[in-house]
Amino acid sequence: MKKQILFVDDEPAVLDALRRMLHSQRHVWEPTLVDDAGEAAKHLRDGTFDAVVLDVKMPGIGGLELLSRIRHSERTRDVPVVMLTGLADRGLKRKALELGAADLLGKPLEAEDLFARLRNVLRLKSLQDELKARNQSLERSVEQRMTELFHSRLDIIWRLGKVAEQRDEDTGNHVVRVGFYSRIVAEALGMNHGFQESTFLAAPLHDIGKIGIPDRILLKRGALSPGEQATMRQHCRIGESILREESLVRRAFFHWRAVNSDFAAAEFSNPILDVAAEIALTHHERWDGKGYPQGLAGEEIPLVSRIVAVCDVYDALSSARPYRDTYPEDEAMEIIRGESGKHFDPQVHAAFVNSLPELQSIRKRFPDVTKAAALEEAWDEPDLVCR
Repeated sequence: MKKQILFVDDEPAVLDALRRMLHSQRHVWEPTLVDDAGEAAKHLRDGTFDAVVLDVKMPGIGGLELLSRIRHSERTRDVPVVMLTGLADRGLKRKALELGAADLLGKPLEAEDLFARLRNVLRLKSLQDELKARNQSLERSVEQRMTELFHSRLDIIWRLGKVAEQRDEDTGNHVVRVGFYSRIVAEALGMNHGFQESTFLAAPLHDIGKIGIPDRILLKRGALSPGEQATMRQHCRIGESILREESLVRRAFFHWRAVNSDFAAAEFSNPILDVAAEIALTHHERWDGKGYPQGLAGEEIPLVSRIVAVCDVYDALSSARPYRDTYPEDEAMEIIRGESGKHFDPQVHAAFVNSLPELQSIRKRFPDVTKAAALEEAWDEPDLVCR
């Protein structure tokens, strides 16, 4: 394709001379000649040019002013500009170069000088365009790879959530609802989008550690003995271990790849799983310090875990369990209100209450689907609210 070149000069004699000069280059260059900087600005706005040859001194918008506009426009900032002048101002060339001109030629013009300058700037422009296209292609490839990696990580998280669902099937959509509830409460607390997103994705994994609890305890239709309660409480540390600790498979893979452990950790860290591990470990801690497994109190407990704690208990109270029936809504809310400042962070509890209509809407959208026709016996002990 012919190179598109815009020539701007207010002197008709100069434009006529340029037409004659350019006739020999008509097979490679397509010139557009105008005698007014305002008209040139319109051409630059509406068309695409590979180079501009611009007179310095013109009525109205001067050449330097037009050069400045070219450089400050996203559309034309990379277009090379050769300036023409018949002035003997020694500082003019420096000023033009400072504004971004590729070169400055004196009048009267010699055809070979003009052609040599244009060939140089056009060659440089072609190289710049090629480099820009390669960089854009590389950026698209990197962006695509990052998107694929992001989706891969999400898929792993969702698969883990499915494990939790399958392990404790009588709770139905519990893990799904807790994810929704926790994001809504985080939003009510004014947390940013990133916090909300990570909470939404990580919260459903809060009970992943229950895959390490025997069925005879996890699905027991009755109160747990002290020993069984101690075993059940181990699900917090089991969950953290699953989500955070080094695995033998990972270690073997990187040994096979002969990659050192520092590189492996940096390359394959998953921030969502880090949040999920934090939640798994601390979602049974209490604001008053009487929770487990670490006995953390107040703001020692991560905010995300304080949010999941109230959402988890609310959903547990509102759902049937193997060891008790569903609590009526008003009774469930009264139990939760009584635990504000004891089990729950008062500020998180306030955000939870303000979000209640949205939470109820989520419960209607994602009801439990249980396999058991009916529960054998209802239990009202407070320790059976959420194991």
